Amino acid sequence: MASPLVVILSGANLNLLGQREPEIYGSMTLDDHVALAKSAAKDAGITIEHVQSNEAGALVEAIHAARGRAKGIIINPGAFTHYAWSLHDALSAFDGVVIEAHLSQPQAREAWRHTSVIAPVADGTISGFGPQTYPLAISAMASLLKR
Repeated sequence: MASPLVVILSGANLNLLGQREPEIYGSMTLDDHVALAKSAAKDAGITIEHVQSNEAGALVEAIHAARGRAKGIIINPGAFTHYAWSLHDALSAFDGVVIEAHLSQPQAREAWRHTSVIAPVADGTISGFGPQTYPLAISAMASLLKR
């Protein structure tokens, strides 16, 4: 039996992790975070694909491409979290598990970060755990895929 595919989507400016605001996001790069996710996924028997884009439309296309192929999506939309209704709509048409993930804790930051247009179409949100965020999301995904 093939291991289930989970697509990790990384949104705007996450390609700058390790350089941008290390006091908030830490010193790890996006590649470092994806490597942690892949390690956790291997242990959980999950196959990972990763897509990063600074354009919401490219992430919408990646969500569409995951339909019928992937069992789950872990999405860190970055700033798209707060206004990208196109991501909300695309995720609502995805028939697998959706987990929203954030390295920082949006609720502890500026008021405009407190609203997520992704949360209503996600099975759950994991935020504020820095380098443990993606391994926790993989663990949650593995659990949800067993149901």
